[in-house]
Amino acid sequence: MSLKAKIEAVIYAAEEPVTLAQMASIFLDEALAARSASDLPFDAAPPEGEEAVEPNPADASAQTGQPPLPLEDAEARKQARLREREARLALQPIVEELIAEYANGERGMEIREIAGGYRMATKAEYHDAVRSFVKTLKPQMKLSLQALETLAVVAYKQPVTAPEISEIRGVDTSGVLGGLMSRKLITTAGRKQVIGRPILYKTTKEFLLRFGLKDVSELPSMEEFEKMAADMAESDASDVEALSSEPVADAGTEPESPLSSATDTVTEETSSLETAPEAPGSEP
Repeated sequence: MSLKAKIEAVIYAAEEPVTLAQMASIFLDEALAARSASDLPFDAAPPEGEEAVEPNPADASAQTGQPPLPLEDAEARKQARLREREARLALQPIVEELIAEYANGERGMEIREIAGGYRMATKAEYHDAVRSFVKTLKPQMKLSLQALETLAVVAYKQPVTAPEISEIRGVDTSGVLGGLMSRKLITTAGRKQVIGRPILYKTTKEFLLRFGLKDVSELPSMEEFEKMAADMAESDASDVEALSSEPVADAGTEPESPLSSATDTVTEETSSLETAPEAPGSEP
């Protein structure tokens, strides 16, 4: 089995994005052998975004407070780091080749760079087909409109404080923030250096994973986001209308209105988010 096929299998099987460092640790010897076979020079430039400067063992020991390593151990660790870097350099073009094959071929899948790693996902042009299939499955818990609005403010304005979010939305958001933190979609980002030092909030890696983003720069514009939100609201309204037109199975009992049932569900979910306890250390 080729190294490219093994990398493809690992990316497919992984639940979370697989990084080059993880692949280098798994396929170290094979990657170095492939690099030697390609006659590429040793100790070439590091992958994009990585510095080539090797740490000084004496400086590292001073920072950690540990006694300096023997020269033999320091040299061995340096060689290990160089080998790992060379493996990543050998793996990167293979991953890029896989990305190109999936992008150009007649496939419904693609390999995307998400949150610092690589993961397989369905292509955007097949969104409608996938959405139709997902609708046949048991629906998962959704974010309420209040939670979605708050999450959008955090995503576009981060780092941002609770008072700033409340000012933008026009309502108190402390309970909603607690719910979003419990779902690990947002986290704290220190305190703002103003009077009262309110807590700052930002999105998390889990947020990138949930929405399939490489980083926050891939967020759609506000106009696109508003259009997406309007489409979602229209779709939900049509689903409720379809439910309301279904015949009643037992004519002897007074049926519950599907519209009121759906409204109760949204109200209960919103209530649970609004009354969620404050995260430790959050502002009153």
